[in-house]
Amino acid sequence: MLAGFLAFGYISLQMGEFSVFDLEKNYSITAEFDNVSGLKVGATVEVAGVTVGKVSDIRLGEEGLAKVTMLIKHETKISTDAIASIRTQGLIGDKYIKLIQGADAEMLSEGDEIFDTESAVDFEELLSKYIFESR
Repeated sequence: MLAGFLAFGYISLQMGEFSVFDLEKNYSITAEFDNVSGLKVGATVEVAGVTVGKVSDIRLGEEGLAKVTMLIKHETKISTDAIASIRTQGLIGDKYIKLIQGADAEMLSEGDEIFDTESAVDFEELLSKYIFESR
């Protein structure tokens, strides 16, 4: 019975794409956004449609901006002039971060920050603005 519980725990961790040994395989970078509405911890980070990491923390930073910490796979190199934008999968799907590589030869490393960001589009705000301005 103990072996069954251990096997269940192992399979759960692997299917959840979580590993105890993952920490040395990732590096963290941050980005600040005006609006992260709908973005959640655990959301994917993509480059050219390929998942390269996850959002590990979202908190209110200095100056009232949302500070997002991302764990990026160590084999993925992100240029220092990359752009981070919050996108939606489909029309009303989950939010994720899309990284667009820049042309700089220098790469980000542990603890660095992406300065060019595009915040999430709030469809509710756009819709209410359209409705109330059309009257």
